Amino acid sequence: MTAGQRRRCFGLLRSAGDVWACVLEINAWRRRRHDTPLTGYQALCRELSGSGPGTFGELDSAGARSVLRRFSDAWFAAAKRRKDGDSSARFPRRRRALMPVRWYHDTFTIDGRRVRIPTAQGAPPLSVRLAREVPYPVEQTRSVTLLCEGGRLFLDITAEVPVAVYPPGEGPDPGRVAGVDLGIIHPYAVAGPDREGLLVSGRAVRAEHRMHLADTKTRRRAVSRRAPKPGQRGSRRWRKYRRRARLVEGRHRRRVRQAQHEAAGMVVSWAVEQRVGVLKVGDPRGVLDIDAGRRHNLRLRQWQIGRLLQVLKDKATLAGIVVDPVNERGTSSTCPACLRRVPKPRGRTLFCPHCGFSGHRDLIAAAIIATRTPGGGPTTPTATVVLPEVVTHRRVGRHLPGAGRSRRDPRRPPAVARGSVGPRRPTPPHGGESLAHTARIHNIGSETR
Repeated sequence: MTAGQRRRCFGLLRSAGDVWACVLEINAWRRRRHDTPLTGYQALCRELSGSGPGTFGELDSAGARSVLRRFSDAWFAAAKRRKDGDSSARFPRRRRALMPVRWYHDTFTIDGRRVRIPTAQGAPPLSVRLAREVPYPVEQTRSVTLLCEGGRLFLDITAEVPVAVYPPGEGPDPGRVAGVDLGIIHPYAVAGPDREGLLVSGRAVRAEHRMHLADTKTRRRAVSRRAPKPGQRGSRRWRKYRRRARLVEGRHRRRVRQAQHEAAGMVVSWAVEQRVGVLKVGDPRGVLDIDAGRRHNLRLRQWQIGRLLQVLKDKATLAGIVVDPVNERGTSSTCPACLRRVPKPRGRTLFCPHCGFSGHRDLIAAAIIATRTPGGGPTTPTATVVLPEVVTHRRVGRHLPGAGRSRRDPRRPPAVARGSVGPRRPTPPHGGESLAHTARIHNIGSETR
């Protein structure tokens, strides 16, 4: 887009932030007067209509009402959580400089890559050009949302997509059930019928989290000396640093989000091939309430359990597959043969000291999850646990740095020449011994000891 289009788009986002701040200010006044806050969508729309045209710049009434809808939904969601006993739920009281603006059907126009965004009465029309074609028919488009992430403008398009239709006898069978175990190393481990299994590796995503954290720490240490003082927050240097930090953070989130969608797509495609009609997914969100160390908390927050569940549910619904969340407590520490608790292993192999059973820890958990019922307790049933014998391995994150053929992340520091192995081993000095470490031989026979 041109500089003028970019300026006008950011003006719409700032005007939406003004609408959000106006609602917060009105409710603050009413709270000080001990009046009932304005939270209903209809009451907020009546308050907006009384402000008059041109109050919020080029933002039209449809875009302003989308901000009011967002506030009302957030307020009632927090009220419901507090009513259910969640004291950590907070009402929306924080101001935002930029707020996403949504326009619904019949308020915008899509012509190929051109999207005409509605503006306020008297303002010139605003048309933007998309980076790629819309993958949905125009008649299926329901809404467009203008938002900013990492300093970049995006237009999020929502469309109504029909559920997949299969020929007779080839669709998902409700009688075929598969269990899904969520994890960090393996985002999805699936144990299906006919002793088939699926393991989706997410080690590239974990490496992306680690390298992004190390890169962020290094960047902060590099600018710590020349960082402006608290009174100089608006300097040009500070703005450039914050802009670069936002760009890197947004790129990291997009990379992880794409890998999550790829992993969920692999699970749904495998389930369609196996004609699985029901996916029983273990819900591990209870571990978020455990009071653990800072490292453990960071690992759990980067896991993004809710997003993994939601992405899998959305894709499974479009494929005609039912997703049932079940209690997954104890599935990774229960022996499927003798049904006794075993010590939690540090690796991927579970070994039972009572009966000598051993197997893949995540696949065992998925097989146990497949036998549980939705809404049941955290106990392993006495039903026979069918373990997978044929396992399909998949890997996500081919787009991540260091996951391709080079296997080298540009953010990783270069290896030190001293002590390196392989073709980069240093040449021994003249008349001296090699600088490389002495190789250790682990498989030593008893006769050589």
